[in-house]
Amino acid sequence: MPAISKSAASIPASAIRMLTPFADKAKADGVKIYHLNIGAPDIKSPVSAVKALKEFSFDHLPYSNSAGTLELRKALVEKYYRKVGINIGLDDILVTTAGSESLSFIFHAAFDPGDEVIAMEPYYCNYNTLAKMNGVKVVAVHTDIRSGFALPPAEEIEKHITPRTKGIIVCNPSNPTGMIYGKAEMLAIAQICRRHDLFLISDEAYREFCYTEEPYFSALHLEGMDENVILVDSASKRYNLCGSRIGCLVSRNKDLMELITKFAQARLCPPVLGQAVVLGAIDADDAYFAAVKEEYIARRNYTVKALNAIPGVFTPEPKGAFYTVAELPVENATAFCKWLLTDFRLEGETVMITPVEPFYSTPGEGRNQVRVAYVLEVPELKKAMRILEKALETYNK
Repeated sequence: MPAISKSAASIPASAIRMLTPFADKAKADGVKIYHLNIGAPDIKSPVSAVKALKEFSFDHLPYSNSAGTLELRKALVEKYYRKVGINIGLDDILVTTAGSESLSFIFHAAFDPGDEVIAMEPYYCNYNTLAKMNGVKVVAVHTDIRSGFALPPAEEIEKHITPRTKGIIVCNPSNPTGMIYGKAEMLAIAQICRRHDLFLISDEAYREFCYTEEPYFSALHLEGMDENVILVDSASKRYNLCGSRIGCLVSRNKDLMELITKFAQARLCPPVLGQAVVLGAIDADDAYFAAVKEEYIARRNYTVKALNAIPGVFTPEPKGAFYTVAELPVENATAFCKWLLTDFRLEGETVMITPVEPFYSTPGEGRNQVRVAYVLEVPELKKAMRILEKALETYNK
């Protein structure tokens, strides 16, 4: 029997999806599960996106340009990015198969095998997966739940820089913590990148979901960083089109974009039907986003209050996205999350949440933490929080 790849065997399983077989088994047994484990909101997509899909007509489905359709790229440049104060040209943007492909392209084009990228932990666990797939090592700088996962001082970050460090990656607002880096934090990170000649990879998939009074500050608003900044973006969360699998990569670094174009050409093109739907979604009006934001704030406020009311549970208030990380009164959150699906039932129902330990690189960190995605309506969240409270009470007996 031929040997499989040793490097592929070292790739970690998805922290977000690894418990899915247990959930599937519970559902097959007739158990209702409240899914707070994954960023798949029940919010409706914009009417303009649904209209674009219904009106999409074809007698065959050809490839698009490898960089994405001209119509979509122009709409993103002129209707979306310009609206949020980001001025870019058509050559600065490339449509990808979701934000994940953007990250994979970046780790291919900006890094060599053995290079390192710095991330503040806990970080989106797929950064580790995609980096490892390309021979890149994620080096973690620890942040603390009791400080709301605040950005560490520059000197602490710089301790982790080595001759193999090529970049710093941030998710802003953060998955999994909901932390937001404002203008001051982004300027501090930019100064580190300038001093050490590093790329700044900014994952801004949750840009629309900021719950502070401070205006959102993108990495592409930084001055003098044209060669350093690489923006990763996605339609999945912004327009509630997770299944469209459309994202984009934006950078004013011409040499980098030229290299990334080669990878885009090798995979031919991003999904054409998904691009058409996102093109329609861009026409969503401000009222759509205002209503969605208001709904998420209500969900966040309820979830944080409910979690902190459970004995032994602590969570800080997230400032953006639709996740919060909570400490639970358990020794092993992974075992508890599995037990919820395999053993615990309250009136034929249970809840699914995500263990956070795989979102850390430091061994042992996050062992008693979970990520809760407040992606359901408040009445459903109330049922889920009741189940979680009863489950913790039972588990600790």
